[in-house]
Amino acid sequence: MTDRPLRIGIIGSGFGALSVAIELTRAGHSDVRLWERADSLGGVWRDNTYPGAGCDVPSPLYSFSYAQSTRWHRRYGLQDQILEYLHDTAAAFGITPRIRFSHEVVAAAWDEETTSWTVTFGHGGTDTVDVLVPAIGQLSRPVLPAVPGIDTFEGPSFHSAEWDHSVDLTGTKVAVVGTGASAIQLVPPVAEQAAEVTLFQRSANWILPKLDGPFARWYKPMIRFERPLFWAAAEQFSRGLDDQSRVGRLNQKWAEHHLRRQVPDDALRAKLTPDYPIGCKRILFSNNYYPTLALPHVHVVTERISEVTPTGVVAADGSVHDADVIIYGTGFDAQDFLSSIDVTGRDGTKLATQWVDGAHAYLGIHAPRFPNLLISYGPNTNLGGGSIIYMLEAQARHMRQVVDRMAAGAYRRVEVTESAEAEYDRSVQDELEHSAWAHCDSWYRHRSGRITSNWPGSTHPYARRTRTLEPGAFTWA
Repeated sequence: MTDRPLRIGIIGSGFGALSVAIELTRAGHSDVRLWERADSLGGVWRDNTYPGAGCDVPSPLYSFSYAQSTRWHRRYGLQDQILEYLHDTAAAFGITPRIRFSHEVVAAAWDEETTSWTVTFGHGGTDTVDVLVPAIGQLSRPVLPAVPGIDTFEGPSFHSAEWDHSVDLTGTKVAVVGTGASAIQLVPPVAEQAAEVTLFQRSANWILPKLDGPFARWYKPMIRFERPLFWAAAEQFSRGLDDQSRVGRLNQKWAEHHLRRQVPDDALRAKLTPDYPIGCKRILFSNNYYPTLALPHVHVVTERISEVTPTGVVAADGSVHDADVIIYGTGFDAQDFLSSIDVTGRDGTKLATQWVDGAHAYLGIHAPRFPNLLISYGPNTNLGGGSIIYMLEAQARHMRQVVDRMAAGAYRRVEVTESAEAEYDRSVQDELEHSAWAHCDSWYRHRSGRITSNWPGSTHPYARRTRTLEPGAFTWA
């Protein structure tokens, strides 16, 4: 290794990317650069600007432990204030000047001779770094359903993550496709504007009340003291995602009570009752979704969509639903991981090929045959409950230990051993077999059946596992 500092490149500028950049720069690593495909920072909180967009984790917990804010307007932050928090935090820690905007990474290739990564951008330029940290997240690529005729619709249509703010919904007939986390937030404000809303539901979701509300001015100095309380509650909630958990059964009773209380109509309540145990798919939180669906101008269709026509949507039972606007709240390619980037490791190994049956990595960070590649928010690090920011901080601290050891020991390359990664993966998959997610299909699963997205359990065990670097799990050269 030369006397120059390690060159560290980070792909992205959301919570994951900022977490790593802040951790490394605070530790004294000076050559840290970030590449962002857009013209501003923020990741999903820059892109998702649909009405009602916000977080389902309380803001005191959905923020960095070392950058607590007393400026939150309400307990569960909305999109604009979360984005403002990201901008403020990036500026406060000197990260913003390190970001190269309008630099979409399309390929990265490892060079064994120079022990470096060559990164290629969409505009044709390249950059070279010693350590590469992809931090593009698990929910950054919107997907549309494979429905015949989807391109024939003559009115405005768009995905919730690509909201068209030029479209005035006042007095229109709106079709909303999908009932996931984005849809339950956007449907209530859309229903306030539209003359008619038809919601196409493929499967119902378990929904819990959202203990939300604005913060009084006098209370704001105390916001930070809520963090440990919500963390402890989230740990118990996560333990409830074990399929034998008493907490899980209590959560289901709570959700059933919430549904009965807010939906008195038997027929509608039957439509909105899931046919799977709570936790198998993402648990959602809302106080106004159910009441909105009970409004006379809002209709819930549970038949699958057979086709989209120039003037609306046709369901499988032959019913025709006219629409002026179609909104797709159909989520993201959660199994994308890094498939949107052509990543080539040692001996020409393609990451997409190595992960063809589902992504897997040691600690969700290290993939064998890909030296000096540290993945933020990688396989099996998503959560069914709790704050992903807690996980991202744990990953960033682990990455800093790896980079510190490389710099101190003049190592040019580090790579997890195949045996260490395989043993770790077996233990994680064994635990996942006892989770609620093992009982149905969801975006947590790869098409092979493997659960690739989620960590099995609460966040503290993961933080404990990543706290101390285990050099023996890697080869150092």
